[in-house]
Amino acid sequence: MKPGSAPGQIVILNGAPRSGKSSIAAALQEDARRAWMNLGVDGYINTITPPPFRPGLGLRPGGERPDLEPLVPRFYAALYESIAAHSRLGFDVVVDIAHHDDYSQPLDILPDCARRLAGLPVLFVGVHCPIETIMARRNAGQAGREGLYAVGTAEEPVPAPVLRWQHAVHVPGIYDLEVDTSRLSPAECAARIRAHLGLEPPRPTAFERLAEMGPLTES
Repeated sequence: MKPGSAPGQIVILNGAPRSGKSSIAAALQEDARRAWMNLGVDGYINTITPPPFRPGLGLRPGGERPDLEPLVPRFYAALYESIAAHSRLGFDVVVDIAHHDDYSQPLDILPDCARRLAGLPVLFVGVHCPIETIMARRNAGQAGREGLYAVGTAEEPVPAPVLRWQHAVHVPGIYDLEVDTSRLSPAECAARIRAHLGLEPPRPTAFERLAEMGPLTES
């Protein structure tokens, strides 16, 4: 891989926390024939972003930290410029992320991100998972990540932030491919993605459509 080679494929996995995006990304990376670079949200939040500015681009829907919001579009811009740079150098890139525009005021981040990848091959994948399955995963916990995810209680079986994620993350719902991780394993989702990449993409692609959009609404 070197400058001047064909750009690498970009796969953006968009879905709520605990919907299975990271597992799909890991399944894609098991393909030894392609160097899938994972530039997902967890590494950006936990390693790249300084602690005083976390969760940064991981802010939950509902306007929880208006003081951080002025930085959030720049965090996303920096991440997507890095995605573009890797692709232009010939690397395939997988990104597990959770886009939404439910801040204290609309920030219109997704269309801006789409414009930053103009001219590059992008597959935008909606990762769906029923709320019941997401809550089962949250309540079961995950080794080494205790306390990171809201869990259900007798008084509040489904916390309000989880409900907000479930809706806001799929607005406006424009995708090239959609998968349901309650029905498909990570390997099966990865296989569907690989199969889709072998097809001639319909035009315009999801990111081409998003790049042309103005402010996102729920109409």
